[in-house]
Amino acid sequence: MKRAFFVTVLLAAALGTARAEPYGGPLFDAHMHYNEDAAARYSVGALHELFSKNGVRAVLANSRPNDGTRALVEAAQRGVRKDLKVVPFIRVYRNRDDYGTWMRNPDILRMIVEEEKRGYYRGVGEFHVHGKDADTPVLKQIVDFAVEKNLVLHAHSDDEAIEILFRHNPKARVIWAHTGFSSTPPARVDEMLRRYPALWGELSYRSDVESAGKLSAEWKALFTQHPMRFVVGSKW
Repeated sequence: MKRAFFVTVLLAAALGTARAEPYGGPLFDAHMHYNEDAAARYSVGALHELFSKNGVRAVLANSRPNDGTRALVEAAQRGVRKDLKVVPFIRVYRNRDDYGTWMRNPDILRMIVEEEKRGYYRGVGEFHVHGKDADTPVLKQIVDFAVEKNLVLHAHSDDEAIEILFRHNPKARVIWAHTGFSSTPPARVDEMLRRYPALWGELSYRSDVESAGKLSAEWKALFTQHPMRFVVGSKW
């Protein structure tokens, strides 16, 4: 999976480029859902129009259930819009009832295994798991399967659960959705990035990155120290 996501933007901010021009290049939305409620309001064609209007050239797509993601992939394969890259991830939710139980449900593992056979998925997630709820045999099997199939995990988790994912399999690769939200201090983010080289932070809903339109000093230091370790998503 390419790591050069928004590097130009983040470096410019991190290094405090004087009088920098607003970024006007292509965008990669690294956190986009096309859930059943969104699909009911926006057709695939309407999404393509929105992407084009806003300069989005690639999306990390997942959906509840996976029908929405499949629709986006199939549209891209048909060449509906030739300049859009869809990076599909397998969502672990068939419906809302799976949210609190998926990490203990062998049926979810079986669903992931079957979906992966389509041959185009690049990851598993976004999924929600916190604390010791990540320490289950089913989730370990999912992590092991992801490593076996070279899939990236997209985890909406606290730092404890992230550590458990890597304990399940040190070869895992993880995008940390929202980078733990603002409850995870930047110093802890720095510690986690140093400890786990295959961990990337996704920045949607990290409201502490800036204040009054300016990049915070702590995040400037993080972007300077780890310029290739962050992605930006809309959580749309």
